[in-house]
Amino acid sequence: MLCQALRRFGKKLVRKHPLELPVPETAPARSLSTLDLVVLGVGNTLGVSVYILAGEVARDQAGPSFVICILVAGLTSVLAGLCYGEISARIPHSGSAYLYSYVTVGELWAFITGWFLILTTFAHIGIRIWAWTLFFDNLFGNKFSLTLQETFLPQAPGIFVEILGFIVMFLLLLIMELLTRNIRQLSLVTKTLTLVKVLALGFVIISGFLKGDLHNWKLTEDDYIKAGLNDTSSLGLLGSGGFVPFGFQGILRGSATCIYAFTGFNIIVTRVELAQNPKCSIPKSIMISLFICFLVYFGVSAALTLMVPYYQLQPGSTLPEAFLHIGWVPAYHCVNFGFFCSLSTKVFGNMFPIRQQVYMMAKDGLLFPVLTRIQTGTYMPILATMIIFIVGTIMAFFLGFTDLLDLRSIGALLVFSLQAFIVLILRYQPERKNGGKEAEVMGENERNEMQSLTLQALFFPGNPAPTAFSGWVVSVCSSLLVLLLTLLCLVLARWPGLLSGDPWWITVVVLLLVLITGMTGVIWRQPQSSSPIHFKVPGLPLLPLLSIFLNIYLMMQMTAGTWALFGSWVLVGFAVYFGYGIRHSPIP
Repeated sequence: MLCQALRRFGKKLVRKHPLELPVPETAPARSLSTLDLVVLGVGNTLGVSVYILAGEVARDQAGPSFVICILVAGLTSVLAGLCYGEISARIPHSGSAYLYSYVTVGELWAFITGWFLILTTFAHIGIRIWAWTLFFDNLFGNKFSLTLQETFLPQAPGIFVEILGFIVMFLLLLIMELLTRNIRQLSLVTKTLTLVKVLALGFVIISGFLKGDLHNWKLTEDDYIKAGLNDTSSLGLLGSGGFVPFGFQGILRGSATCIYAFTGFNIIVTRVELAQNPKCSIPKSIMISLFICFLVYFGVSAALTLMVPYYQLQPGSTLPEAFLHIGWVPAYHCVNFGFFCSLSTKVFGNMFPIRQQVYMMAKDGLLFPVLTRIQTGTYMPILATMIIFIVGTIMAFFLGFTDLLDLRSIGALLVFSLQAFIVLILRYQPERKNGGKEAEVMGENERNEMQSLTLQALFFPGNPAPTAFSGWVVSVCSSLLVLLLTLLCLVLARWPGLLSGDPWWITVVVLLLVLITGMTGVIWRQPQSSSPIHFKVPGLPLLPLLSIFLNIYLMMQMTAGTWALFGSWVLVGFAVYFGYGIRHSPIP
């Protein structure tokens, strides 16, 4: 009885969502070309992060090696983009990582993915409110809080002035969101703002290489002393000087934060049913938009650290202030206008992703049914927008700016890892049978194959095409690989112990590498699906495994406080799912 109950419980966790028929590729609704999707991806990815990350990463975490952080974060995102591209080619439906997880690996992972996406969107709204506050503070000559205090609360403590500042930003953004929610020409406005901010960033790159000083990439202690920042031999919080003042650990920590800069490309997969040729244009537009964004981010980060010594970068609108440093006041105002355009493009339709995510999960029975009204009626979307903005404002007030960036990044990295895991499993599964439903019962030959499982059978399978047994082998090995990669990343986090030559830690690393190599070899030897699709991740199984390793290793760089906040959100999610969602899902 207990075994049967556990089996029924396990089946509930992995039940999969049936797919509806996709919109025909000749339907009139399909109006987005590959160029339109690239513009959408670039516009959603090239946002305020390029203006505000330098003050958080270059100054306190990486120094001039901020450019390497962008490189690592870009590589991690490209690997994730490859995985998104293959899944979108296999599942041509508008949705998100939540839908992809639901139809491939089951309900529990779908809920976890959706729950993470909701958290990252809340953190994103908090970041937007912070960014708008910093923008207006910079617009008033870094006297926004003083202006509020002199105008409204001359005798109030600073904490109340800070609260008032967030309330002002909340009201401003809410009004802009409500005013633009039904504008039909919104696409044209967004494209115009995207063009303006790309031109502004191009101007920054050109100016940086013209006015930059290579000496800013090799600063020494004498430079700090001349600037009046140090009068002792210890550099302290400024790092050790040179191109990598905070060491390898600083690059890793900065790379984890910089993931935030590349998280906007997944908006492309929500437009599958509007794309003219989704199986081809979706993967292509993802990769092109990521490549463009990487080039821009890399150029801007290099230009900025060449123009301004990293220790003089301040939190806020760092790019405009760099032109004050070199004495280009007109350029300061132009780049500040580009900052405003970057802020504005994300405000238009800012609430749609989270409302759509909550609506989909409530419709699937994983969240409370009252939440299905979040997208219907006349007043419910407005009320939902107000509630979501209030939650984002509260998060912005109680959490620091870096905490919000890290929450957004850690959620994105976990979702990236799950998409890579899905690609790894799907490629080795047998063809769908019986009208699109996967066979759930193994044939007699496959049962015999499992009973006579040997090491030789794992490395030299007898079937040239995937079977249920070979798919099961890949699923088990992939799960074990994720566990081993997590353990390896935990050990590598003790980098000083490894460098000191501690034989215990070196032995553990070698043993883990041997096990990982063996498991990877087993997966590599299994037959892959030969079904024709427009895009496949090259280099399976290495590239998805590399993506998972990079994602987990960057997550290990997050602070304990970020993990505590994230863990609290996960516990709340499990309480919702096991207390309500698992019993109310309509899928048998």
